[in-house]
Amino acid sequence: MSTELGHTKSGASLDHHDSHPQADADHGHHPSYLHDGYGWRSWLFTVDHKRIGIMYLVAIIGFFFVGGMLAGLVRFNLVSPTGALLDNDQYNKVFTAHGVVMLFFVLIPAVPGVMGNFFVPIMIGAKDMAFPKLNIASWYVWMLGAIFAVTALMTGGIDTGWTLYPPYSSRSSHSNVVPGAMGVFISGFSSIMTGLNIIVTVHRMRAPGMTWGRLPLFIWAQYATSLIQLLGTPVLAIALTLLMVETATGWTGNPVGIFDPALGGDPLLFQHLFWFYSHPAVYIMILPGMGVVSEILTCFSRKNVFGYQAIAWSSVGIAVVGFIVWAHHMFVAGISYYAALLFSLLSMLVAVPSAIKVFNWTATLYRGSITFQAPMVFSLGFMVLFTIGGVTGLFLATLGTDIHLHDTYFVVAHFHFVMVGGMVLAFMAALHFWWPKMTGVMYSDFWSRLAAIVICLGYFLTFMPQFYLGYHGMPRRYPNYPPEMRVFNVLSTAGYTVQLAGFLMTATYLALSIFFGKKAGPNPWGATGLEWAIPSPPITHNFEHTPKVVAGPYEYSLNLTQTGEKADVR
Repeated sequence: MSTELGHTKSGASLDHHDSHPQADADHGHHPSYLHDGYGWRSWLFTVDHKRIGIMYLVAIIGFFFVGGMLAGLVRFNLVSPTGALLDNDQYNKVFTAHGVVMLFFVLIPAVPGVMGNFFVPIMIGAKDMAFPKLNIASWYVWMLGAIFAVTALMTGGIDTGWTLYPPYSSRSSHSNVVPGAMGVFISGFSSIMTGLNIIVTVHRMRAPGMTWGRLPLFIWAQYATSLIQLLGTPVLAIALTLLMVETATGWTGNPVGIFDPALGGDPLLFQHLFWFYSHPAVYIMILPGMGVVSEILTCFSRKNVFGYQAIAWSSVGIAVVGFIVWAHHMFVAGISYYAALLFSLLSMLVAVPSAIKVFNWTATLYRGSITFQAPMVFSLGFMVLFTIGGVTGLFLATLGTDIHLHDTYFVVAHFHFVMVGGMVLAFMAALHFWWPKMTGVMYSDFWSRLAAIVICLGYFLTFMPQFYLGYHGMPRRYPNYPPEMRVFNVLSTAGYTVQLAGFLMTATYLALSIFFGKKAGPNPWGATGLEWAIPSPPITHNFEHTPKVVAGPYEYSLNLTQTGEKADVR
């Protein structure tokens, strides 16, 4: 770490007291956040943003396991054309539970809740979030919502699908729609709290010299995501509230018609409200992953990121345009022909900022000194799967082809290539990239690379056959199908087992690294950024002294050392 005479790889100037922060931590003068207070009380009542990020991580891993097992039940049931494990009612409830758990309690909070909480303050040179107490409150609110939803799913279940479409959900379904909707409603407040906290933190807590043009691209992505969380989540809350009112008044014998056409309601109203949030919610899940990939590609190609401003503003562009494309989910629902034409055009437009990112990432890789550690393998997998998901989305945004493909397994494959193949791989990339910083230890290089390859191959084997199935007319959410489609369903289920093997490998070597892993040092990847200029794991308040930022976030062109232990410019 350099002194006032030079600059750190992060572009920060630190005084002489910070010249050896790891040494200070090793001597116990500045304990890490992991050791500053022991016992469960010190964690459950913490306001430390890093500990809150770890609490999100533990909970999300648990929900990911539950959601993954539910997906396994769906896939193994579809091995047989007539259903191998579940009856029709059980099948409906299982795939609904899978969708609710994975979307609202894994994909949406994964990167903002874990990496956003942990690294946003550090990457801008702050000692904590702007509102620490609001931060821990957001975790408790999210967990309360999860308890409501999971209890509803496990005690009777919900048979409507994760979209909860009325009037079936409000009139015909006798499952736990209201408590399930209440769980999602409550967890939405957590999303709003987190988004507000990140926006205020980025605006008000940046270190001296950390201008908007010097923000890491991960921060730009988190900022754009937070805007969507603040503006979109209240609309979902309105839709769910109206749904619960219509359902609950039916119990009294004096039903209020909001969405039920038999009572004078309009079912399309719910779809407009639901998708006005739920399509931008796709970008709540994917934008943070894009920020992660931007950080990793430039690090492991040893090149400054190509087109910094274009990538940064494309994140804002995605957030803005993402709010005006929602009705492409409703092309066959009865909206006007002219509205469908308009939303088809706008849906094409939203591909532009995403394409800007992909082209700039590719240019960053061009002629770079690329190394293929696990974070890089996951990031390259993200690029491929996200591109396939984006290109196949054009078929669903085109009116003619959408009529043929709507509500088929083509939609399932497209969605999972973008959200599961994209977001989960991005989260895995982030976890492997920042694991040494979060824990202070390294994991197995060989097993992590192998697991990354296995997981990527598993995704391809799981979801590529589903494009074929959908194109040939297999409806989604059906437990039965024609026998001639069995081979592709068996291939898809085999892909699930390959993914499962990869995730079990990942869980094993990460858990073993905590007990047997080699110490990581402050900067094991030779990366730039303020997070790599402090000890691993970080001290409680991140920085002993406030850093002063004097350069941009990516300075790989300076040919700095790549080992990370000594990253000085002499």
